[in-house]
Amino acid sequence: MSKVCEVCGKGVIAGVQYSHSHRQSKRRWAPNIKSVKAIVNGTPKRIKVCTRCLRSGKVQRAI
Repeated sequence: MSKVCEVCGKGVIAGVQYSHSHRQSKRRWAPNIKSVKAIVNGTPKRIKVCTRCLRSGKVQRAI
């Protein structure tokens, strides 16, 4: 399952995590992706959307 929002394009980013002693380890930050049934071009379709887009109303849910 790809961790990319189909509405805004938000995806996984990589970086370095520091401990209190400044030891470094590589890690990934993944967005909170939900699979929802939404109205796309007038028809219900299952898409992967981040919770930020769901909360802001960029997606119309199909119930």
